[in-house]
Amino acid sequence: MKRLLLLAIGAMLLLASGCADRSSDNLPYWALGGFVRPEGVNPVISPDPAIRFFCPMQQDSVGWMESDTFNPGSTVIDGKIAVIFRAEDNSATGIGKRTSRLGLAYSKDGVHMDIQPEPVLYPDDDGWKDVDWPGGCEDPRIAVTEDGLYVMMYTSWNRKVPRLSVATSRDLVHWTKHGPAFADAWGGRFAETQSKSGSIVTTITKGRQVIAKVAGKYLMYWGEHMVNLAESEDLIHWTPRVNEDGSLKGILFPREGFFDSALTECGPPAILTDKGILLLYNGKNRKDEKGDTRYPGGTYSAGQVLFDAGDPETVLARLDEPFYRPMEPFEKSGQYVDGTVFIEGLTYFKKKWYLYYGCADSFVGVAVSNGR
Repeated sequence: MKRLLLLAIGAMLLLASGCADRSSDNLPYWALGGFVRPEGVNPVISPDPAIRFFCPMQQDSVGWMESDTFNPGSTVIDGKIAVIFRAEDNSATGIGKRTSRLGLAYSKDGVHMDIQPEPVLYPDDDGWKDVDWPGGCEDPRIAVTEDGLYVMMYTSWNRKVPRLSVATSRDLVHWTKHGPAFADAWGGRFAETQSKSGSIVTTITKGRQVIAKVAGKYLMYWGEHMVNLAESEDLIHWTPRVNEDGSLKGILFPREGFFDSALTECGPPAILTDKGILLLYNGKNRKDEKGDTRYPGGTYSAGQVLFDAGDPETVLARLDEPFYRPMEPFEKSGQYVDGTVFIEGLTYFKKKWYLYYGCADSFVGVAVSNGR
């Protein structure tokens, strides 16, 4: 009788926590799980000093992916997965000191990559030199509308202020830059403010992952030190939500003692589901006593949070442990030696989910899930 009573109490506690184990990887019912590294394929993209192109900024031929290839976005085009990844040349030493350009790779199966010889977005001789030169274009997240317009949120890095910028394309090769996403919002108040990591809300429609509207508007979670929310009518001009005093309205913050104690940085495009809006994000662990002692200090791991679709600022549930973290040697060695799985690409393809991520700021990796 006592044993039955204890079992009943345990079941009630699990239900009350909202974290009952409903999957083989012990994730709650609302989370996306089951991600597995395919055997023998990672990293799927690595640096290659032999690939060169003529750089308009340097006015010379450069090995544009000579030093590092990492932090990829992904989408589907013409029955293939397309991965757009950040690549760094060998123009300097140190994180953030080289020039970044965005390269393109295609894959028929999601794991074997056909890398194109030239970058598709880079610091060009155009109207955006003040924000793109000399650091370049970084960290893409890509989503697509139902009619086939690809929208990429990326970081423009002039080595002074990182800015979240927008570009659009119909073929993933030819891109139109629209400049910083928040340049015109609130009378230009945030034009010179640091911004990064834009995750546009998407949904699955007839087997396709496409950009969704929530209450008649496009929504985007964004931010590095905290998660913020922005909205748009046209996917190009974005307005961040603010407090009464005009400051940015953060809706998710780092937590002491957890894997995301230092940063909560938005990951791939968010997903509108029947449970709410699911955001996968990157959490950085602190290196002091306020970090999570179960994981090395400085480690970047991946978390998930569920927002209320009726009130996208409200958190319904949040994982207390990462669903994906650095484990393989290539995820712990490179530019970032503390270990990184930095997720930016999440693509639904042939009834599976493909998660693309940066490994230690030096390689591109992939994990695959059958979803649920």
